[in-house]
Amino acid sequence: MAGVRVTKVDWQQRKNGAAHRTQEYSCGELVVRRGQQFSISLHLTGVLDREETLTLTVETGPQASEALHTKAVFQTAELEVGDAWTAAKEAQTGNTVTVSLTSPPDAVIGRYLLSARASSRRKHSDRKLGEFVLLFNPWCPDDDVFLASEEERQEYVLNDSGIIFRGVEKHIRAQGWNYGQFEEDILNICLSILDRSPSYQDNPATDVSRRHNPVYVTRVISAMVNSNNDRGVVQGQWQGKYGGGTSPLHWSGSVAILQKWYRGKYKPVKYGQCWVFAGVMCTVLRCLGIPTRVVSNFNSAHDTDRNLSVDKYVDSFGRTLEDLTEDSMWNFHVWNESWFARQDLGPSYDGWQVLDATPQEESEGVFQCGPASVTAIREGDIHLAHDGPFVFSEVNADYITWLWHEDENQERVYSDTKKIGRCISTKAVGSNSRVDITNLYKYPEGSQKERQVYHKAMKKLLSVEAWGPRSRIHRASRRSLRRDDLLEPPPKPSITGKFKILEPPVLGHDLKLALNVANLTSQALQVQVNLSGATILYTRKPVAEILHESHRVKLDAQEEKKIPITISYSEYKEDLTEDKKILLAAMCHVTKGEKLLVEKDITLEDFIIIKVLGPATVGVAVAIEVTVVNPLSERVKDCVLMVEGSGLLQGQLSIDVPTLQPQERALVQFSITPSRSGPRQLQVDLVSPHFPDIKGFVIIHVAKAK
Repeated sequence: MAGVRVTKVDWQQRKNGAAHRTQEYSCGELVVRRGQQFSISLHLTGVLDREETLTLTVETGPQASEALHTKAVFQTAELEVGDAWTAAKEAQTGNTVTVSLTSPPDAVIGRYLLSARASSRRKHSDRKLGEFVLLFNPWCPDDDVFLASEEERQEYVLNDSGIIFRGVEKHIRAQGWNYGQFEEDILNICLSILDRSPSYQDNPATDVSRRHNPVYVTRVISAMVNSNNDRGVVQGQWQGKYGGGTSPLHWSGSVAILQKWYRGKYKPVKYGQCWVFAGVMCTVLRCLGIPTRVVSNFNSAHDTDRNLSVDKYVDSFGRTLEDLTEDSMWNFHVWNESWFARQDLGPSYDGWQVLDATPQEESEGVFQCGPASVTAIREGDIHLAHDGPFVFSEVNADYITWLWHEDENQERVYSDTKKIGRCISTKAVGSNSRVDITNLYKYPEGSQKERQVYHKAMKKLLSVEAWGPRSRIHRASRRSLRRDDLLEPPPKPSITGKFKILEPPVLGHDLKLALNVANLTSQALQVQVNLSGATILYTRKPVAEILHESHRVKLDAQEEKKIPITISYSEYKEDLTEDKKILLAAMCHVTKGEKLLVEKDITLEDFIIIKVLGPATVGVAVAIEVTVVNPLSERVKDCVLMVEGSGLLQGQLSIDVPTLQPQERALVQFSITPSRSGPRQLQVDLVSPHFPDIKGFVIIHVAKAK
């Protein structure tokens, strides 16, 4: 049958999509996962002899070659080989042959071109049949990204919405996020992110050949999600000014950001902060098939001089001296964890890996971070790739406060040094609960094991190996490491101090608090209490001072006194940022020369309720009712509800809200028509020019069409 030719292919998308759990992708091409069999039907010009084989070619990227494992040529045979592409004839009906193909579990991921010919027609060129996409496969035991739990695979690969935890340690708030990895163009965009990377631009053939390795792919993505070196996806902005772009707090998901970048010819999207970078990166990695989750670290250190301490300089009122303070402690910081084996480090370090797309510090000359093994961080093995010292500091650095005197002397002040790395949180599998995973990152604070690990990390930090041959570490920094490690903390003062909130801090209302000061000794004490307060960004960067007052307090033996504090709405409303955060500080100067710094971070609360009025079914409209409240004691207009949700509506819905009287509660109704079944997240954002965004979300369980 020398005349038989291959004419076209039936990709069997419905069957393969169900088997590979890729049927949700909104694209016209076949999407399959590596290391797993899939079937196609080839249409021929005639009947193929039983003994005759088909020769198939798959290739990906430019200059594809078998040497780089970006091209494979193989024949239909019964032979199964685990580390190569294989094919076998399943059935033949007339001029149609059904062929099963299997890629190796470490195949390069990406878009492939498939060609085929009858093996008897060697002199003739292959027939190019079209393209398909190959992804990582967490269901395949031999894939580096294999995850054993089906419940975790559903959550960390297939769930297209999630929760990002924000706020402050004592008041953690959940924000919904629409990952939308299956939405229109998103898979194509995620593949194009890889193709826009500097590594690809410099040497495309080599870059593509390395895309079999999740360590390589995730590190590239961590650099490309921010725009600092490479015209990546999102441009960061932490100054509270968002002209010419969108405030980071206005985003409710990744889809609009990724589509804007792609359709805008790869111009970075303005603007993002840490949770935006983490949300986008989660979308990209889940889309490519790598199990990924979003993690929030409260009281997160940004240790710029890499000495495992955050050194904060304050004045006599406890106000941060920004020109002296290079390190910082953010109220929270959000990054990602992805699950895969570390062939480069050994099986002890398999599992969750930290990846951080927020551009904070350069790594190997690029704003990228990770993957850093969570196990390595917990055990203090910070010399292992990648970026262990920076991630270790984020969760373990000591918080040290220095009082800066006018004569430029500095004095260490007693404060809580162990406040870094609290309540490390992620969304629970299968529910909206918060799970505390701090124990995965470090041993219990203050335990002997935790101190042993800290000193082990400090030792490795002082060695050149922790920084690598091209490190930027300076001798001065290494001297400061030794100095700080040996520095004794100041003695515990004779008094204690604590801020207490007397009424819930609500946006638009006065703040009412008290500072409780207690004498721990059997002698009377005189205490000078200098109070300050400022509106802040979530990075704790001060925006404007809203409180500045002093009190002289006499405390008898063992006596406790309360200093009442009131900050009126009029005092903070002009300078409150969209983060809705206020930092209070009390510098207490005791007669004996002791000093105590007490701090309190406050997030103002708001209110929104979302109700689903009836059962939700695919293709059937369902009514939604949203209750909003004007938090202000003044009339507001021009409010808008922004509504978003993958599988619930196309794109974003914008609904005008009627003018709201002072403190008025109003109901807004609209309808949506779900397009996909299962649990779906609907996000509603009340946007107003008069107060910061008020966000809410609800999970809607959508039934299949009857």
